[in-house]
Amino acid sequence: MPSRISPWVAAALLPICAAAAPPAPPAPEAQRTLSNAAERVYDLAKPRILQIRTLLQAAGRQSTLGSGFLVSADGLAITNYHVVSQYALDPKTYRLEYLAPDGAKGTLQLLAFDVAHDLAVVKIEHTGLPFFEFDPRAIDNRLPKGERIYAMGNPLDLGFTIVEGTYNGLVDKSYDERIHFSGAINPGMSGGPVAGNDGRIVGVNVAKRLDGEQVGFLVPARFAATLIERARKGPPLVLDKAREEVGRQLDGWQSAFYDALKGEGFRTAPFGPYRGLESAAPWMTCWATTNADLLPKPRTAVNTTRCTSATGIFVSDRILTGRVDLSYSYYKAIDLNAFQFATELSSHPWTFDSRGGKRLTEQECRDDFVAAGPGAGPPLRATWCMRAYREFEGLYNVTLLALTQDHDREALLAQLNMQGVSYANAVTFGRRFLEAIQWAR
Repeated sequence: MPSRISPWVAAALLPICAAAAPPAPPAPEAQRTLSNAAERVYDLAKPRILQIRTLLQAAGRQSTLGSGFLVSADGLAITNYHVVSQYALDPKTYRLEYLAPDGAKGTLQLLAFDVAHDLAVVKIEHTGLPFFEFDPRAIDNRLPKGERIYAMGNPLDLGFTIVEGTYNGLVDKSYDERIHFSGAINPGMSGGPVAGNDGRIVGVNVAKRLDGEQVGFLVPARFAATLIERARKGPPLVLDKAREEVGRQLDGWQSAFYDALKGEGFRTAPFGPYRGLESAAPWMTCWATTNADLLPKPRTAVNTTRCTSATGIFVSDRILTGRVDLSYSYYKAIDLNAFQFATELSSHPWTFDSRGGKRLTEQECRDDFVAAGPGAGPPLRATWCMRAYREFEGLYNVTLLALTQDHDREALLAQLNMQGVSYANAVTFGRRFLEAIQWAR
């Protein structure tokens, strides 16, 4: 990964009820076998791996560090998009450079990128180079779970290393295809190769969980192979148009994502005397919290459910997009009068996406009062808030807040957050979110 860690690699830690007994240490012979395999793979890989640096043109100093690996004799190499994103978005300010394990260095040309799968193809100006081949089993998703695989890169700029780990197949609860790798991936290893015992590529380092131990993620090899073919066939990337290409890919991703969300279907779920919308997609996960166990005893009971897609598209160091969150908080006064209860509701910590800095416009909000038809549902006060992406026309971060207006001492507060969404998808999904707030029968 680059030298800085983006927040999108973090996720909620699952509660653990009991610790498993530690496994017995491997026998000395097994240790030697694993060590010999890693040594053999690294010896094969060493002339094929690269450190990839983004340098600030004016200072000639590195801004980010990542890794990459050669995939052709004419100098084509794979890395992560997020390793080269600064250069892709601002080629007049930054430049790319590589460093090989033997100390050789030189400039890099950016040929293609795939923002959704966090991949890029770069080229060094040499020919006749040794290079990696892709494992056909990985291309066809036939690699068995539990197989030993080896991640390589230059972690924390400490030098080129190899890490033994385990292939665990694709992550189950994920819209974006990622391989679960049981091994240590650290900043600086992003874009580095992950190979099997025969040295053929099975994946590309991309991220890790910040709240776990040795829980890493890889981009499947088939996406890298596809991008290589695209880079070869052209048309060549025009750097001055790279920002437009990023926007085009983001728009395509969000369109497919909301189509998939719709295709998976929706269901309603109870929240006190109300009901609300939940997605049936397996990659939307929900968690519930309550204030019932707080001391001193709260004067308002609050039960909250939060659902998230846990998706994340890295665009730049300031923009992480592509996520959907829904939350429902059912409030019921215990010993508050109507005025006190209204004050309590007004202090609810609604969350707005404050990231993006100058790359997003200032937030604009609008209030609506939604009067449902007879028996259709409670009247609502709805607030729409929107921030536009300055560099990617037609994409927005949207927050929709809804508060029921039918009782003095109980209420449902609902919130929908959508990142990197088109106006049409935001309105369509937002309306469905509001229409689903009903009385429970």
